[in-house]
Amino acid sequence: MGCQTFIDVGVAGLHRLFSEIEEINKYDVLIVCAGMEGALATVIGGILPQPIIAVPVSVGYGVSKNGETALNSMLSSCAPGISVMNIDNGYGAAMAALRIIKRIC
Repeated sequence: MGCQTFIDVGVAGLHRLFSEIEEINKYDVLIVCAGMEGALATVIGGILPQPIIAVPVSVGYGVSKNGETALNSMLSSCAPGISVMNIDNGYGAAMAALRIIKRIC
């Protein structure tokens, strides 16, 4: 489907995200998967205009609570318009993205 994957562009090293930002901006819909505190979806939502589908993932340590912390963070995002899937629901995010892309193409 012409998808591209960007690995490890998290907020703990914003330089990694900004080195890919021009390429990321080329896509019509973004699926952002993040664990720990789930802040990546908010950061990307603050700098890029595309529809964003956030997927909290169940990885992390400390109080990440198997993805619950990331889920709550994404649901509370201060970047408006981010859609949030359930924990580890990458398939659901892909189907939502496909529906959006089919409507705009």
